[in-house]
Amino acid sequence: MPSPNRRIPKHRELFQAIRKDISTGVYQANKRLPSEHEFARRYGVSRPTVAHALRDLVQLGIVERRAGSGTYLRQHTKTSTKHYGLIAGGLGHTEILEPICRQIARHLETDGAVFLWGESLPRDTDFSAAQAIEQCQRYIEQHLDGVFFAPLEHPENRECVNQSIARQLVGADIPVVLLDRDVTEWPNRSAYDLVGIDNFTAGFILAEHLITLGACKIHFLARPHAPSTTDLRLSGCREAITRSGGRLPRKNVHTLEPADLPAIDRLITRHQPDAIICSNDLTAANLVRTLSDLKTDVPGDVRVVGFDDVRYAKMLHVPLTTVRQPCETIGTAAVRAMQNRETDRCQPARQILLPAELVVRESCGAPQNHLAG
Repeated sequence: MPSPNRRIPKHRELFQAIRKDISTGVYQANKRLPSEHEFARRYGVSRPTVAHALRDLVQLGIVERRAGSGTYLRQHTKTSTKHYGLIAGGLGHTEILEPICRQIARHLETDGAVFLWGESLPRDTDFSAAQAIEQCQRYIEQHLDGVFFAPLEHPENRECVNQSIARQLVGADIPVVLLDRDVTEWPNRSAYDLVGIDNFTAGFILAEHLITLGACKIHFLARPHAPSTTDLRLSGCREAITRSGGRLPRKNVHTLEPADLPAIDRLITRHQPDAIICSNDLTAANLVRTLSDLKTDVPGDVRVVGFDDVRYAKMLHVPLTTVRQPCETIGTAAVRAMQNRETDRCQPARQILLPAELVVRESCGAPQNHLAG
């Protein structure tokens, strides 16, 4: 094993050591590998470290666990089988990534490839920069054929972290396809393929819809540290308002928590908006709840709309008008982008922006015959 002055986690060092032994013929196909206890004693590590390393090998299809028998080197391990990974977070905070990733998995598995994505989406906590960097290093050590990367949203130094992850992967000759957002802050554009919705146009059609309903005091609300897609959505809203002869001044754009009752109370009292466009459905849902606590009627006193069309959007006590992301189409396009990048590593970076669909419900105050089912 390497020196105890380690630069990478122990389980990854052990993973590398076992994989090297497999490649040099120390272990024979379809034969039982040493037990976790034997591995731990041989390499001077703990059994949890061994279990973690073996789990990585199982994920790659190199070894298999047999209940009540042990761990075996697979007889028909195909070196030609492609392996792809995912670096992403926020499954507990958004419903967008999961259906996109399910579609990616369906396409890759149909082609006989392996998609490692189960551990990339922690449901109980935010995906930290340290976790993302660690996963990036693991994928590099596993020599994956490609990585789908949904850049981190919440770390204050997210641009630095996201760019570093993408550079390391590409530097290791691993193609990268970005999901939903770029690794740079808008209006900058990175040198990596990106697949998502046309956020500018989505913002435009949402604001335009409110304007046709008579809204003339439109405000925009986003939580702190919102991703770069929020800037695009805001820009689209601003363009629609400008084309209608109005304007969206800076004082009408708010960065605050929608559940902050005193802050929302001040916003409503001071500005008296007749419509609030929220940067996503979660922000809109929390705002609707806060407005209810303030005895402010939606849509009677103020219209509220969002983005994404998550499952609960139509289940709120005031069903939410929003724009729907075509998640399955995004997943399909992401796989195609990865295949194209593998075929031609030198082609210019592409930005594949798919249209979003306006879904009209009660929160915007539309006439009953315009509401979605």
